[in-house]
Amino acid sequence: MRKIEHIGIAVKSLEASNLLFEKLFGQPPYKEEEVVSEGVKTSFFMNGPNKIELLEATNPESPIAKFLEKKGEGIHHIAFDVNDINEEVVRLKNEGFVILNEVPKKGADNKLVVFLHPKGTNGVLIELCQEIK
Repeated sequence: MRKIEHIGIAVKSLEASNLLFEKLFGQPPYKEEEVVSEGVKTSFFMNGPNKIELLEATNPESPIAKFLEKKGEGIHHIAFDVNDINEEVVRLKNEGFVILNEVPKKGADNKLVVFLHPKGTNGVLIELCQEIK
């Protein structure tokens, strides 16, 4: 893993949260995107070298809707940039981590993504991200 790629924050309203974070960072999101397969709308903010992703559920069955129902708004995941996502999946599986989706899937912001089960990572959902080339 090379660096933290972004921190994902689950929000009830992307519109209201965009306004809040725009005030916080002094600039609007640089990108908004819907990932239909995951039932989520996202926006991305840059703050120096750091990226924040806001996530709003688009249907009540999406992982974000379930997270909000259970835990409320807040940090949903920490994403790490990796050079070779398939190699990392094998390495982490061999280390005993539970991989939620062993086959990388297309996520937001032109990334392939894989998630590690939070029960094996001290309650934190970990996302691995690789830029799609």
